[in-house]
Amino acid sequence: MADDAPPNQLELAAIVLLSMGEKSAAEVLRCLSREELLAVTQVMSRMSGIKVDEVKSALQRFFDDYRQQSGVHGASRAYLKQTLDLALGSSIASSVLNSIYGDAIRPKMARLQWASPKWVADRIGQEHVHMQAVFLAFLPPTLASAVIDALPAEGREQVIMQVARLEHVDHELLLELEGLVESCLEGLDTQSARVEGIKQAAEILNRLPGNRQAVVAQLRERDPEVVSQIERSMYDFYILSRQNETVITRIIEEVPLDLWAVALKGAEPELRRAILQAMPRRQAQGFEDTMRRTGPVPMSRVEQARESIMNEVKNLADAGEIEIQLFAEAVVE
Repeated sequence: MADDAPPNQLELAAIVLLSMGEKSAAEVLRCLSREELLAVTQVMSRMSGIKVDEVKSALQRFFDDYRQQSGVHGASRAYLKQTLDLALGSSIASSVLNSIYGDAIRPKMARLQWASPKWVADRIGQEHVHMQAVFLAFLPPTLASAVIDALPAEGREQVIMQVARLEHVDHELLLELEGLVESCLEGLDTQSARVEGIKQAAEILNRLPGNRQAVVAQLRERDPEVVSQIERSMYDFYILSRQNETVITRIIEEVPLDLWAVALKGAEPELRRAILQAMPRRQAQGFEDTMRRTGPVPMSRVEQARESIMNEVKNLADAGEIEIQLFAEAVVE
C-alpha cells in the first residue's frame, strides 16, 4: 500500500484478518466463497510494512460498521420454525424453512468448490441427467459452469435444460443427492493435486539468468502453442506495477488512452497509481475523465484490452526499446 493512498475495502479486510490471529482469521475465511477467499488472501500475502495508524483506522472502521449493523438481528431458524409450526403445521413449516435457508446439503456442496471441475464432472458423469441437473443446481454458479464445461459436449445442452426446468426437488431425490455428495466428499481427499504448469514455467523463465530469449526460441520450436501460453503468463498485466517510470512512460506512448481506460477497470490501486504517476499531469487528469465516461465494462473486454497492451509491451521488449522487470526483486540505486 502506498503512503499517500487510503486502503480500499479489500485491503481493509486483509488488515483486519491479519490483526485477528490465525485461528480467528481461519474461522472467518471458512465462511467466504472461493473467489472471496482467493482475493483477500492474495492481498494479505502482498502486505508488508503496515503502519500502526493504518491498522487502528481499519479496526475502527470495522467496529463502526459492526455497530451500525448489529442493532436488531434477524430471527434465528429455531425461532422461525417454532413460529411457523404454530401457524402452518410442521410439514409446511419445514418446506418453508428449506426454501428460506436452503437445504442442509448446501454447506456440504460448498466444500466442492475447491475440487477440480473435471474431477467433479467425472464423479457425476455416470449419473442420470436429472440427477446431474439437481447436483449442479445446488452448486455455486461459477463451479457449476466449469463442471458443465468438463462434461461430454454432446450432453451439455440436455443438462442445462434440465437445470432450467427445476422448480422443486422432492425429499427422496434430496436423499439420493446427499448420498452422491457424501461420496464426492469422501473422495475429495484422494483427488490429484492441481499444478499450474504454464504459470510455473513462466515464473522459472522469468528468473532464468542469461539469454532468456534464446531458451524461449528453442522451446517454441518444440511447441509454439504452449510457448505462447507461457509468454502470456510471463507478461502478466500486473507486472506493470513494478516497472520504473521510464519504462511505463515509453509504454504509455504506444498505447491509446481509451485502451488504458478499459484495461485499468478493476485493477489494483498500486497498478493504477504507477500508470497515472508516469503520465503528465494534464494527461492524467484527462485520463481520469475518460475512465469515468467509460463506465462499467464487461470483464471479457477488460481482459482483451490488457492482452493488447501486454502484446505491445512484449514487442517493445523484444525490440530492445525497454527492459522489463518480470518478477519482484530487490533493487539498488
